[in-house]
This record gives sequence, structure tokens and C-alpha cells, in this order.
Amino acid sequence: MTDIIAALALITDPQVLLVILLAAVFGLVVGALPGLTATMATALLVPITFFMAPAPAIAAIVTTSAMAIFAGDISGALLRIPGTPASAAYVEDSYKMTQKGQAELALGICLVTSAIGGLFGALILALAAPALAEVALSFSSFEYFWLACFGLSCAVFIATDAPVKGLVALLLGLFIATIGIDVTAGYPRFTFGSIELMGGVSFIPAMIGMFAVGEVMRFALASGPRPTVPNQSLRHVFHGLGRVLWRYRLNLVRGNIIGTVVGILPGSGADIAAWVSYAVAKRFSKEPEAFGNGGAEGLVDAGAANNSALGGAWIPALVFGIPGDSITAIVIGVLYMKGMNPGPTVFLHEPQLLYAVFISFFLANLLMIPLGYGAIRLARQILNVDRAILMPIILLFCVVGSFAINNTVFGVGIMLVMGVLAFFMEENGFPIAPVILGIVLGPMVEENFMTSMIKADGNLLGFFERPIAACLGVLTLIIWSWVILGLIRGRPAVQAAPGMPGDQA
Repeated sequence: MTDIIAALALITDPQVLLVILLAAVFGLVVGALPGLTATMATALLVPITFFMAPAPAIAAIVTTSAMAIFAGDISGALLRIPGTPASAAYVEDSYKMTQKGQAELALGICLVTSAIGGLFGALILALAAPALAEVALSFSSFEYFWLACFGLSCAVFIATDAPVKGLVALLLGLFIATIGIDVTAGYPRFTFGSIELMGGVSFIPAMIGMFAVGEVMRFALASGPRPTVPNQSLRHVFHGLGRVLWRYRLNLVRGNIIGTVVGILPGSGADIAAWVSYAVAKRFSKEPEAFGNGGAEGLVDAGAANNSALGGAWIPALVFGIPGDSITAIVIGVLYMKGMNPGPTVFLHEPQLLYAVFISFFLANLLMIPLGYGAIRLARQILNVDRAILMPIILLFCVVGSFAINNTVFGVGIMLVMGVLAFFMEENGFPIAPVILGIVLGPMVEENFMTSMIKADGNLLGFFERPIAACLGVLTLIIWSWVILGLIRGRPAVQAAPGMPGDQA
């Protein structure tokens, strides 16, 4: 109890509270700009944390990352351009709700579910960090391989009437993920002599290009009257929200749990948590046809999952010094710099700072409601801007975001190429979300497959020898079997496959 009181004294210091407030505003701004991700926002804070005490430094990172994850929903809902990768899974639903005149409801759902998810993740972090981290550490390359395959299986159902096109798009994303240096042999693949391509195709410029540049091209090449978005005040963000959250209360709980569990797994993060939660939501929905067409159900699940994953990712980082995602990888460096060596001993030597981390999570997610509402109110000006003026500004931000990833023009080139590709894909009815998912999970699939094959000495049965791996493997193979049967029978696999996750948007 003494340690908790000491932690409260650290966080409630006026200077620390001011740091948290400024970090919250910074996270909202960076997260809302396409390409400037939560990871980048955290990285930009690191030089500033050199001059801070441990408590405000960690609180600033916690607050910035939580705000940035939510803020990515704002540009996604208003412009169909997700500000962060975590918002990409459900950007179609949120944007189509805006087109229907329901931007207030869409953003209200994103705001409140993100706050609830963040609070849930923080609660699990505070109560069960050691035990849950131990479970996460029991995952080997075999479990991670099947988990990634399970996530990839969802992409086929991006369009229930065209699963083959979803599969083709997924394979294209997996192909793009193979560009670069082979993870085992160290041999360059599909680089065509380009030194820049040896590092692979960066996910962030690819995502920006496929969502943003494709949208800009579609606007520029449109003939006849261009589609307009209804002018909405965005004042009544919470109107009707209680009814929606009560209707989908089980979805909210499920999204919180999935997000936390996925976040605990090292290397996963909020973006994968959002994809998985959205997929599960569609599979068990009574209205799967609403997903991708402006339904609110997917937003509840995925919106809760992406922020609850943040708290989950801190569990292996604090208890074992293993980063749960890219943000906690940066955090570990900051902890070492501040003399807090992550690991079991941190609970003994620095308990007050550990509790300060927990309190920072709760405070950041409580602040998200009023500050997020203010950000939404300011963002309404976007709807009043003429699209002919807005699109060039968006393209400029996309160029800046793509360049800033590695400070190279090559990232801008990737963005443009992927944007043109996305434009032609959507013009011919191919979904682009499976491409993004393939790029995200492709390296995870390949690396863990090759590692597992080496461990098993080439014996495929080795993928089923561990209990958790066997369960995940059997489940994934059942899903694939139902897909094939559905295609053979000539009907949508989603309708024929009980137990199978749904699609992404």
C-alpha cells in the first residue's frame, strides 16, 4: 500500500500532470496524421525523455501511444485514410458510416471503446502481469506460425461473394512481404539489384499508398458529379452511443479480451489485435453482411481490441524485458536509460515506479474521453473543406509520413507504387485489406516457419507436437478445409463454414 501511495504522489505532481496533458495533445495530433504512427510518436519523445525523471518520462510515453492509437480513427472515419495501422482493419466501416451521415456515431464508438479497452488492458496489466507473461513466454515458433496462419485465413472473406479475389489479394500481400533479404539464407529476393529493396517493402508507406493515394487517384480521375460526404456537426458524439454499446456489450468484452491476449504475445501489437478481433466479430455476428458496409459491430470489437493490446504488450516488457510490440521495444530502452532494468527484479527494486506505470495507463485512458471529444470537434472542419483543396493537402501529408519512416525518398516511391496498385485493384473488384494483412503477417509466417522447420529437422509433424501448437494448427486446417469445400460447392465459404473467423475491412 505504501508503494501505491508513493506512485500516486509521483503521478499527481503538477509537473507530471502537465507532461501527461502535453503528451496527450501530441499523441492526438501525430496519430491523426496519416503515416505518423504511434510508434513514431513514441520515438519522437525519446530525446525529450532524456531530461525527465523516470515517472514523467514513462507517463508521457504511455499517454502518447494511447492517444495516437485512437486518433488514427479520426482520419479513417472522415477521409478513409487510417492514421495508424491499428485503424486499418475497420476503416471501411467507419468511413461508410460517415457517408451515411453517421460520423458522430462512428467516432463516438471509436472513442469510448478505445478508452474502455485501454482501461481493461491496464487492469489486466496491474493485476496479472507475471502470470500472463509466463503464458506468453511458453509460445515458441510453432505456436506463432499457426497463430499467423490463423490470422491470414480471415483475409479470404473480405468479400463474401468473391473469396477467390480475397485469396489473390492475400497472396499478393504475401509476395510483397518476401521482397528483401531471405531470413534464413541471407540471399536477396526480388530486389532487381536495388539496395533499398534489400530491406523489404516498409509497411507504413505501403499502407499509406493503398488507402490514401488510391483515394486521391479515384477523386482526381472521377468523371461526372463526385461523391460528397454529408456535412455533420460532430457535436453529439455520445448521442445514441449507450444503446449501441449495450446491444454489443458482449462484443465489447470479447474485443477487450482478444486485444489483451494478442498484445501479450511478443511482436504482435495493436494492429494485429484489431484485425483478429474484427475477424472474430464477423464470424460470430448475426449480421455478417453489415461488415465492410458501415456496420457498427466491427467498430466495437476492434476499437476495444487495439487499445487493450497496449496494456497487454507492457506485460512481457516489464516482467521479462521482452517487447510486446514496437512501442514497448522503445520503452525498454527508456527504462534502461532511467535505471529501471525490466525483469522480475523491477517488482522488488522499483515498485513505486511500476505502480506509476499502471496509474499512468488509467489516467491516460480517462483523459482520452474529454480530449478525444475535443479532437473530434476540431476535426469536423475537414468535412467543410472542398475536396479539390483537401486532396492535395492529404497527398502532401502522405509524402511527409512516407519519407519520415526511414528519411529516404524510396519510401515515397513505395507509397506511390502501392497507391497505383490499390487503385487498379479496387477498380476491378479486388479488396486491398488482404494485401495489407499479408504484408503485416507475411514476415511472421515465413520467419517462424523456417525456424520451426530447422527445429523439427524438416519433419512437418513437429508443428503438431506441442499442445497449443496442435490446437491452433488443427483449427487453422479446419478453416482452410471449409474454405475449399465452400469454393467447390460454388457458394460463399462464410455461409458454409461454422467456427470460422470473418473478414477484414
